[in-house]
Amino acid sequence: MKILVTGGAGFIGSAVVRLAVGRGHQVVNLDALTYAACLENVAPVARSPLYAFEKADIRDRAALDRVFADHHPDVVMHLAAESHVDRSIDGPADFIETNVTGTFNMLEAARSHWTRAGKPADFRFHHISTDEVFGSLPADPAVRFTEDTPYDPRSPYSASKAGSDHLVRAWHETYGLPVVLTNCSNNYGPYHFPEKLIPVIILNALAGKPLPIYGDGSNIRDWLFVEDHAEALLLVVEKGRVGRSYNIGGENERSNLDLVRTLCAILDRKRPRAGGSYADLITFVTDRPGHDARYAIDPGRIRAELGWRPSVTVEEGLERTVQWYLDNEAWWRPLQARKGVGERLGVRA
Repeated sequence: MKILVTGGAGFIGSAVVRLAVGRGHQVVNLDALTYAACLENVAPVARSPLYAFEKADIRDRAALDRVFADHHPDVVMHLAAESHVDRSIDGPADFIETNVTGTFNMLEAARSHWTRAGKPADFRFHHISTDEVFGSLPADPAVRFTEDTPYDPRSPYSASKAGSDHLVRAWHETYGLPVVLTNCSNNYGPYHFPEKLIPVIILNALAGKPLPIYGDGSNIRDWLFVEDHAEALLLVVEKGRVGRSYNIGGENERSNLDLVRTLCAILDRKRPRAGGSYADLITFVTDRPGHDARYAIDPGRIRAELGWRPSVTVEEGLERTVQWYLDNEAWWRPLQARKGVGERLGVRA
């Protein structure tokens, strides 16, 4: 199977690329190499004859048409997106242009390719989205997002992803394009760009800097190890039912404060800090505008229909993640110099 992966130099996309090549699939990695992308993420497979790279922007329809014509993919896995909520608060236009207009361009380029190829039944357009499109949940642990949860996005980022989800469903219903969709919970793991919570905490701790927690730290997220997510995504594109959506969650809910305390405890063991615990560096900062209280995924559909469930607990995953950052300073150090990294963003509301 030849897979076109958009955003394959990003965090989740690169995990998909590494796994797919490792399993013997041909992979074309299409990425614009914007600020959060890093080709080092795919270095383990970059020399494989199964791997090809195309620098292209999903906002550029002509470039997309060329890539489809040159490579003739059997499957599209569309992960390219602007994804940082705080950046969406400061600059929503980039999120609309990339996540909405870019997805429209991908759908049209894929539809043209599929039509020219005679509309093969096994072609798939897999759109990868987020649980943030569903809004915020109450504290009740019995209440979780399902595939039937109404959309209720609260940030420019989540609204742009909701819009892209609706476009994908419309292209299936209107044009018959064979699509599958997935909505995932918060990912973490190796190669996570150092502006998101877990890498920020690890790297600030190592530098002896304050560990910033929004509000009182009570916001709850469902944490999904990125390699588990990549496994689920390949399973959906191979075996998911056309027109169907699947929620992918780690079944690992933690408050932000509990998560940070766990990271501090791991670092205390692995890289002890002179003068006390890393938890002494925890600092509460002004909350993010419109900060959703809780996300939690019910992965019952993907478990029942496709047999998937997460293999990594949050404790195991955090141990592996911390060790990876300790071992890979040469990867993360240069990224800290990129625009906005290490700065507090999303305070302009």
